[in-house]
Amino acid sequence: MYNFIVNPKAGCGKGMKIWKAVARYLVSHNIEYDVIITEGPGDAKMAAARLTEGIRDPRYIIIVGGDGTMNEALDGVSFHAPLSLGYIPAGSGNDLARGLRMPRGAVKCLKKQLPPRHFTMIDYGVLSYGTQELCHRRFLVSAGIGYDAAVCQEALTSQCRRRLSRLGLGRLSYIVLAAPIFKMKSSKGYILLDGVKKVEFNNILFISCHIQPFEGGGFLFAPKADGSDGKLNICVVSHGARIKLLPILFAALTGRRGGRPKGVRSFECREIAIHTEAALPVHADGECCGFQNDIQIGCIARKVRMMV
Repeated sequence: MYNFIVNPKAGCGKGMKIWKAVARYLVSHNIEYDVIITEGPGDAKMAAARLTEGIRDPRYIIIVGGDGTMNEALDGVSFHAPLSLGYIPAGSGNDLARGLRMPRGAVKCLKKQLPPRHFTMIDYGVLSYGTQELCHRRFLVSAGIGYDAAVCQEALTSQCRRRLSRLGLGRLSYIVLAAPIFKMKSSKGYILLDGVKKVEFNNILFISCHIQPFEGGGFLFAPKADGSDGKLNICVVSHGARIKLLPILFAALTGRRGGRPKGVRSFECREIAIHTEAALPVHADGECCGFQNDIQIGCIARKVRMMV
């Protein structure tokens, strides 16, 4: 039995269109399945929890949606039972599919996963934050603080992003939405790598912590990231002149792997603690986690069994 968790609103409605194509294939090939259609934020997490909590038999769960839907499902699953996760990308960014080099077509993705012939064990990250009560959030692509998280928050209510997504240009929203975000202040702060190496910065614009190389719909901020090496790849952008962020974004958008731009530093670690003097927005796989001064991020090595 295959269990599907479907977000019909993913990709500005693309999720439902893709699910209908997937369902037609399942019916025409007499493949037994069950489906849960989400209605709002948090539904995918609750659905994944119900499907795996206290279960001892093997589970095959396939997510139809964007990176945010996959993030919710990952955050809800229990790893006590033998669990295999599948993914059919239907969002605006689809950075997980890009990192895993999955086929673009929904039916092609489905054929590779039913029946599952190939599995890969990939890492996931855990973001911890909060002062009154410590909160934890899993992620498969990236988590970050500063500009990239501010864009995620802005995108939640942006009509421009929705229009770009319908045209297949969702990744451009990362730059189009930049203008109001330039009002956001940079901050002094530091990072602590694996509890040993401390690095201080005067003008942090953003820090992104990667399991997969891409975020924001194809921005290559961590070209050396390997989703199954048990390590986080860290990209720190710290620059006093915010206008300098534009060429950095352009280089990441075009995938240039040349010399490191001024104000950009990269690190590798298994755990990172981040402190900023000013509270900055935080995200995990594009899902907003409020404004924080202190966050901790760790990598859990090769825990997620993916059908690809």
